[in-house]
Amino acid sequence: MNAVQLKQAVTISLTKQVQETAQAQASIMLEGFAKTQQNIQAAQASHPSLGKTIDIRA
Repeated sequence: MNAVQLKQAVTISLTKQVQETAQAQASIMLEGFAKTQQNIQAAQASHPSLGKTIDIRA
C-alpha cells in the first residue's frame, strides 16, 4: 500500500466515522424532540383552556 492509497483509506475511514457519529447524534436529538412534544401535548391535554380564558365567576 503506497502513501496515496493509505491516505485514501484513512480518509474513507474517518468519513465513515463522522457520518456514523452525525447519524447517532441526529437520532438522539429526534428522540428528545419527540419526548418533548409528547410532554407538551400531555400538559396541554390536562389543561385545555390554560391561558386562553379567564374565569371571572364569583
